[in-house]
Amino acid sequence: KTKEKIARVAEAEIELFERDLILEIRGSKLQRRKAKKYAEGVMAQRTGPVSITSDYDDGDLTMLQIPQEAVGFVTGRAGNFLRSIEEQWCTLMFFCDVGGGGGRNKDYEKLAIFGDIRGRRGAELLVLSAVETKVPGYLDKIKDDVMNRDRGKDETGTWGTDTLTFQDDELSYALGKQGTTRKKLERSSGAVVQYIGHQAFFSGTKEVRRKAKEYMKWLFDQLEGPVHVDTDNRDDCTLVDIPSDCVGYITGARRATLGFMEEEWGVLMFFMNRRDDPKGRGASEKLIICGPERGRRGAELKVMSGVEAKNPGYFTKGLKEKTSDKKGFDTDRLLFRDDELSYSLGKQGTTRKKLEGAAGAIMEYVGMTAFIAGTLTERRRCRDFLTWLLQQRRGSVTIADVHKRDDATEMFIPDNCKGWVTGNRGSELRRMEQETGTFMFMALDDRGDE
Repeated sequence: KTKEKIARVAEAEIELFERDLILEIRGSKLQRRKAKKYAEGVMAQRTGPVSITSDYDDGDLTMLQIPQEAVGFVTGRAGNFLRSIEEQWCTLMFFCDVGGGGGRNKDYEKLAIFGDIRGRRGAELLVLSAVETKVPGYLDKIKDDVMNRDRGKDETGTWGTDTLTFQDDELSYALGKQGTTRKKLERSSGAVVQYIGHQAFFSGTKEVRRKAKEYMKWLFDQLEGPVHVDTDNRDDCTLVDIPSDCVGYITGARRATLGFMEEEWGVLMFFMNRRDDPKGRGASEKLIICGPERGRRGAELKVMSGVEAKNPGYFTKGLKEKTSDKKGFDTDRLLFRDDELSYSLGKQGTTRKKLEGAAGAIMEYVGMTAFIAGTLTERRRCRDFLTWLLQQRRGSVTIADVHKRDDATEMFIPDNCKGWVTGNRGSELRRMEQETGTFMFMALDDRGDE
């Protein structure tokens, strides 16, 4: 696990030859240097604090002073809290001596955080949030350092940090149950969003910080009444018309359904209406979805699927099949016939999720139409997988060009092992598919061999 963590943070490949006690590191010069440095740091931890010298920083290091009384709290039981932050932000963290001084400053310990600019920032703010609960007021002493750290040091040159101060009653609303609202703002805007005491910190490029603060404002505006957002000239919002009689169904009890979709797709969703919008039968409400394009499309199709189940034909009336040859992100449509839908859906949607995951595309069924969203490669792959699945209903599938594909592996299974590999009614294959995120089936090649 530690080896994988080092490889992930350094973006290098690492192989450990246990018999010869050799660690092999592959990658660019900088990636290899980082991985070697991280491995040495991790090994040095076994004998005491790691000594860090001035040449340790390759633009991948944040040093943070932690008050002595908060060190145990930040470390967690058996280092669990630090490990969970490393996992969440793809960083490497340990306490250290700076310059090999040996004699410790009793009031503070130095925490080294290694990783990319966003990961280091996320980890740093999470640690400071924990420190602030243990040593209230500590943030005020170091706030200037925190605010100015890494300013302008990303590719866009606009990296920075903005803050916002909450009143007592606002904090719990901005946090949400178990921090769901904060996480939602973070994922949908792309900024690092963290609360330390009564202050919100937004870190990232100028663009993502602007989005995070706008989304936060919209959330608080909802407390006053209906919110209307002008979506013209915005590339981070999608509007969906929802019939009034389906609004409750899409929202769910105490917003549970919307909340589930927000979490699944990393978006922010709410209904917005003007006070003078028509009410009553046949009226509709506008649902706004904010976030990155892929997440917005996934959530939008999920909502369309729900509305279509409740109000058949609302989105699909008169829809035709569509295949786009656009290389970037787009959506294809495929119309199902007869019982193809239930076969392609599978029990509790397992087959649909399997094809979607294996193809790396977004696939959602709206009525009798399959919507496939993604890049050109992802859409084509998903369409192929769906076609092969439907062919299985009529007998063996023949795939002649497996050797030309970069998304398929062909294996020859001896006759006496076929039943063993597929399991009872394909159960063993299904188990392996779920474990590996792939799509597997027996097929014939161009010579007719299975």
